Amino acid sequence: MSELRAERTPPAGAPRGSGEGGRHLVAVLALPGFPPFELGIPSRVFGSAVDESGEALYEVVVCTADGGPVPSDSGFVLQPAAGPEALAAADTVIVPPTHAMPELVLGGPLPPEVAAAIAGIRPGARLVSICTGSYVLAAAGLLDGRPATTHWNLAPEFRRAYPRVRVDEDVLFVDDGDVLTSAGVSAGVDLCLHLIRRDHGVAVTNRAARMCVVPPWRDGGQAQYIDRPVPEPTVATTTATRAWALERLAEPIALAELAAHARMSLRTFTRRFRDEVGMTPVQWLTAQRLEIARNLLESSDLPVDLVAHRSGFGSANSLRQHMRSALGISPIGYRRTFRMTPEVIDRAAAG
Repeated sequence: MSELRAERTPPAGAPRGSGEGGRHLVAVLALPGFPPFELGIPSRVFGSAVDESGEALYEVVVCTADGGPVPSDSGFVLQPAAGPEALAAADTVIVPPTHAMPELVLGGPLPPEVAAAIAGIRPGARLVSICTGSYVLAAAGLLDGRPATTHWNLAPEFRRAYPRVRVDEDVLFVDDGDVLTSAGVSAGVDLCLHLIRRDHGVAVTNRAARMCVVPPWRDGGQAQYIDRPVPEPTVATTTATRAWALERLAEPIALAELAAHARMSLRTFTRRFRDEVGMTPVQWLTAQRLEIARNLLESSDLPVDLVAHRSGFGSANSLRQHMRSALGISPIGYRRTFRMTPEVIDRAAAG
């Protein structure tokens, strides 16, 4: 199973899955010592993903390795809805963290019932970990030779325990096709939203994010928030400049203009921007413009040239290069994948 690799270009929507009514079935594996917040992320986020008619796009079930109850790390016991049979049927399997398997920190084996349950996951299922759930996937050999992430504070010991995993602790999540890993807590929200976007596009993701009252997008390559103190009230920040830039994304914006608006030197502005946002000003501008372009490609019939102009890329060729670099797909290909015209909807309903 660890050798299965999906294409990295976004698929043409989530396929009809194994859940009720053909919905994509997401199984969340609750392990002993699970933190309740992280366990609840998939149910909350995927449960908020609906189509234009309000129909749920995912079915989420919480299960355990043997079907029995498991203790949380917060003083209560969870009675699951299902056992390992849910993992065998799932289209996506999500492994939240556990605080009760210290042997994994040293690279030790999985408990037999957990190993058996994971071995029963069907070929082709998408595998996802949140925070230290990556230890479980690594112990099962599913991350060998792959890029992955985990909580930044545990990355050194993770690297020692599982040297065959290519660990990157500086990102929020890693999408390696059929295996995806995220950093701590809120990065799990980001990864779930990323999967919805990959399956169904921007509009569905934005609706789900609004329901959860969270930002709809933080790039997986954005740095984890590592030892970044909140600036003192007397220290200037880049917040106002970012808001100013967001209103002018269709126009050329030079780094010098951003620094001048913030009333900082180029060097100070660049350093402070990266400290606050986790990426350079140029990377941030590109990401915001890509978001506009994706929305326009999904929600309008504008020619690609005009989409490029309105999103600030200037030319169709520039937009094409940035989309291929970031998403592995052309603007036309992206529109074909995610634009649900009435004709497409009718064909899907008839099929």
